[in-house]
Amino acid sequence: MLKQLVRKNRTYRRFYEEVKIPEKDLLSFIELARLSASPRNRQSLKFYFSNKEDTNQKIFETLSWAGALPNWKQAKKGERPSAYIIILGDNSILPKVEKSYHEVASGIAAQSITLGATEKGFGGCIIAAIKRTQLKKQLQLPQYLDVLLVLAMGKANENVIISEMPKNGSYNYWRDEKQNHYVPKRKLEDIVLNKFIKNIGKI
Repeated sequence: MLKQLVRKNRTYRRFYEEVKIPEKDLLSFIELARLSASPRNRQSLKFYFSNKEDTNQKIFETLSWAGALPNWKQAKKGERPSAYIIILGDNSILPKVEKSYHEVASGIAAQSITLGATEKGFGGCIIAAIKRTQLKKQLQLPQYLDVLLVLAMGKANENVIISEMPKNGSYNYWRDEKQNHYVPKRKLEDIVLNKFIKNIGKI
């Protein structure tokens, strides 16, 4: 069950914008993040969510999409996310010397949130290419909060297919003429080092 959920939890960039995510669902996804592991149990993350059209537009304007698809810049109106969760690092909790923990914690939280969304029939896109100063100004966020990640969310309107890594080693995702979205993955034997380490003396 968990493996199928992880396989289904892909990066989606096109959505049925008219399908809204209720506030109670967004809060349930953030609850999953709250219950997840936190480096040194600092619990230094804060969250801002939106499922309102005017606020969504402000957030959308600060995001960059799909760097590996030069002919596709962003979703058109009607295919944009219907909700967002912004993951923030609270610097009033975490000393400057430990701010790297924000990055670890935000990754854990993002995975928990997107798995929860997938289980509910939604999909998401974890975005780090953000105009952070503009976003903080647009949403009037306090200065002591760092914008770490933006999760764009909604009912996915995209067919994402896991494929094998090509022989040339390119890890770029791509789309075919029917707009099916392909994501190459390395093989299990290419990422597990046990066999290599056992035979290292023979090389």
